[in-house]
Amino acid sequence: MIALKYVAVILLGYLLGAIPFGMLVTRRVRGVDVRGYGSGKTGATNVLRIAGAKAGVFTLLLDVGKGAVPVAVAWLLLDSPAAQVVAALAAIAGHNWPVYVRFRGGRGVATYVGGMAAMYWPVALACSLGVGLGTAALTRYMSLGAILLVFSSLAIMLLLFLLDTQPAQYLIYTGVGGGLILFQHRDNIQRLVTGTERKIGQGADSREPSFARSMKE
Repeated sequence: MIALKYVAVILLGYLLGAIPFGMLVTRRVRGVDVRGYGSGKTGATNVLRIAGAKAGVFTLLLDVGKGAVPVAVAWLLLDSPAAQVVAALAAIAGHNWPVYVRFRGGRGVATYVGGMAAMYWPVALACSLGVGLGTAALTRYMSLGAILLVFSSLAIMLLLFLLDTQPAQYLIYTGVGGGLILFQHRDNIQRLVTGTERKIGQGADSREPSFARSMKE
């Protein structure tokens, strides 16, 4: 019975995480596939560039929610930090590689924050608002804010684990979930190093025609 519950929360996490809210919102607002523009991702940052601030914020909240809901369900079903973690990681995997749209999704930052918020909200709040958005506001690099959010959440959770105030599973979540985010930001990291990364407020050019055509096939 416990094994079946774990399977259930993993499936819930993945299938909910895989809902491409950014793609759906942008189609509603602008009538285009957000994956054909800018970074080609479905996350809130690309939606912000393509469809505007309101659409970006709405997508952000939805993506946070699809990280938090599976964690809450896992807690209700199994009352276990391990169950929370696998549900949250499944949601990130769903967001990044969604089965509904040929596994072309986002980078997982908002969903990662949503999962963390459902586990231990003070770390999520401090790292997302204080570090992530703070860095983005100062530098205008949203990707840099996301990267520092990952490292800061890992560092804080490590400290809390060493102080014996939070379980090891939450530390594992920040390590594995953060690793998935960094993997999805590998192109951003390269552009940050070379000084060619887009800043907030810069327009988003359409992607290569062959990529845009593949979205319609």
